[in-house]
Amino acid sequence: MARFVLVAGAWLGSWAWDAVVPELRAAGHAVRALTLSGLAEKRGVAARQSTHVRDVLGAAARPGVRDVVLVGHIYGGVPAAQAAGRIGDRLVRLVLVDAPVPADGESCVARWPNGGAVEAAIRAHGGAWPPPDRACYAGQGLTDAQVTRIMDRSTPHPGDTLTEPAVLARPLPQIPTTYVRCLLNGAGLDAEVAELLTGERWRLVELDTGHWPMFTRPRELAEMLMRETAGREGPAGRAGP
Repeated sequence: MARFVLVAGAWLGSWAWDAVVPELRAAGHAVRALTLSGLAEKRGVAARQSTHVRDVLGAAARPGVRDVVLVGHIYGGVPAAQAAGRIGDRLVRLVLVDAPVPADGESCVARWPNGGAVEAAIRAHGGAWPPPDRACYAGQGLTDAQVTRIMDRSTPHPGDTLTEPAVLARPLPQIPTTYVRCLLNGAGLDAEVAELLTGERWRLVELDTGHWPMFTRPRELAEMLMRETAGREGPAGRAGP
């Protein structure tokens, strides 16, 4: 059985995985849904992107922990991908859910088309990226109640995590990775992701849902995570039995 470490995206905490965790545990897996520093119940804790990488490593690289599956949802994929390159043969698979991929020496905002607007919002809100308004969630398959829950529980995202450059200890093409594209989000694959998917260790899964599948399709998401990591590829990227 695998040990899943679940890392949610910007503004969210471990609570975002509440409907996914029981599905994985019912199948016998160990699961840790992670709240990153500065968010949710850790609001107010100073955090940079490197802090979030350490948060993930703290959950994935403790003594005795093996067979790790790191799951990063949108922003959460940025520290998860960096951590994946540092845990060696403990890693079974990295799963990126609609996530941007980090580039060594570059920040998140430097790679986002709206990076300038995000930096301006961070400056205007005391160093934090404020949660979006309700319009952000339109067309993503969410119910009104789900949108209200997300908005009520979201917290400002520490701005330094978006402006500090990433540090990759291992090139991304070497890391066994599943990239999950959520079709209702509408955006095509980034050029960087499309290039990575041409490699032997990366593969693509598409879900017919929106940008927040842990709310809209939690069982389908959990089943996909288990299917992608059940004997199909081991730590060295080889096909399983």
